[in-house]
Amino acid sequence: MELDDIDKSLLVALQEDGRYSMRALADIVGVALGTVSNRLNKLEENGVITGYTVNLNPDKIGWEMTVVVGLRIVKGRLLEIQELIASDSRVFAVYDVTGDMDSLVFARVKDRDDLDDFTKTVLSTEGVERSTTHVVLNTVKETGVTLP
Repeated sequence: MELDDIDKSLLVALQEDGRYSMRALADIVGVALGTVSNRLNKLEENGVITGYTVNLNPDKIGWEMTVVVGLRIVKGRLLEIQELIASDSRVFAVYDVTGDMDSLVFARVKDRDDLDDFTKTVLSTEGVERSTTHVVLNTVKETGVTLP
């Protein structure tokens, strides 16, 4: 789907505040209320907008540490292992990657004991040949998907 300036303006506004009403969006973008409704429906139907959510501050709800883990996985078991690891509630992203590792896992843990548990249970799953865990010291930037 090709995005025009109106679509992009709507998406930028929603990323700023997903609670904007259609009327507020119409005012911000400078189009009719019906145009906003039609455009949002089209963006949803075409899978550009996949849902509406709340952004939570992990520190405020008990996730004290963020970890990035590189995994080398036994050949032929990549998808199976990734799905298993992705099912853990502490994991918020799993990626196939190029390079020395097969997959990158991003997770949040409560504390050192939770990290220890995560490492000993999830990351030592049969089929994981090697893992390299990095603890995030400071988050410089973390956002969702932006428009190209």
